[in-house]
Amino acid sequence: MKRSLTLLGLLLPLILSAQDQDSLLIREIFDEALTSREGYENLHWLCKNTGGRIDGSPEAAAAVEFTRQVMLDMGLDSVYLQEVMVPRWVRGTKESARMISPGLGSRDLSITALGTSVGTDEEGIVANVVEVQDFEELSRLGTAQVRGRIVFFNRSMDPTLLNVFKAYGGAVDQRVRGASEAAEYGAVAAIIRSVTTSLDDVPHTGVQEYDEGIRKIPAVCVSTLGADLLSSWLERDPDLNLHLVSNCRNYPDVKSFNVVGEIRGSVHPEEIITVGGHLDAWDTGEGAHDDGTGCIHAMESLRLLKALGIRPERTVRAVMFMDEEMSQSGSDKYAELAAMNHEHHYMALESDRGGFMPRGFGFNADSNRLEALLALSSYFRP
Repeated sequence: MKRSLTLLGLLLPLILSAQDQDSLLIREIFDEALTSREGYENLHWLCKNTGGRIDGSPEAAAAVEFTRQVMLDMGLDSVYLQEVMVPRWVRGTKESARMISPGLGSRDLSITALGTSVGTDEEGIVANVVEVQDFEELSRLGTAQVRGRIVFFNRSMDPTLLNVFKAYGGAVDQRVRGASEAAEYGAVAAIIRSVTTSLDDVPHTGVQEYDEGIRKIPAVCVSTLGADLLSSWLERDPDLNLHLVSNCRNYPDVKSFNVVGEIRGSVHPEEIITVGGHLDAWDTGEGAHDDGTGCIHAMESLRLLKALGIRPERTVRAVMFMDEEMSQSGSDKYAELAAMNHEHHYMALESDRGGFMPRGFGFNADSNRLEALLALSSYFRP
């Protein structure tokens, strides 16, 4: 019986069609992924021990070493670091904002400073607030109605758009560019409605960017509930004041790393398939969905191949990119080194949309490349 089973195992690849073999292999990958707890355990460790792994922080350094050790333990063909200089921004003590109105009283708002923003002085800023929906409305108000005031950008994400990233794209400009747009008309600070469809009291941080030649003013996000409250108070008292305190500060760039692991290809080792996520995460959370899960996805791609004894024809490379949230210096460094080393990338796949049930893939490719990708669609049907 044992000899018969061994013979069957040797003959199986000859009996089965290539498509049948692919289906069996895909099933094996699924079974290993769905029954193993290793990915979940690694994600748990990453979140609970390196939460708030913002660029240049001790938590980010710990995340670099943890993911390096995990991939070393997999027995990959190579694991290495790519040095990269990253921004160093520190939030400081907790921010605060209080509405002050002779007729309505006073009320605190939940806020969070935006990445790379400057802070206020210790006493903070006290000023009237002007509410706008977009940059066009801000322009119409002009310097006469903006100078010396805090600009409140209160444009919501469009909840009717099923593509949430399209809704996000329709609102995030006020967070990224709001401070400089407001400063151009003499504003002393900017407060932006959190870019989310959730209605809660949890303010969302994110990066903002200053334009060259424009005075840098403090920029914060307010929770969606707080934004609604501020807007309703402004309707009843257009002259209310907002007392804003933020202690964040920018420092010189510091050294960090991309973390890279590889399984060399058996037939075309010079052709590289890169899978990756970004290792940095905002300091206000654990970075589970943005983007700890994406990093674990990338590492699991290699672990699954090793666990099942699969040697890919092309080199598969997992990259934990540093500094996606602020300036993308990690991906820039990766591209720079790839060009310097004359590397040929066959395909690249990034995971940065959270750890929920996968719904599919988005491709950026010209028509010829897209046809080549669509020719592989049968592999994705399961």
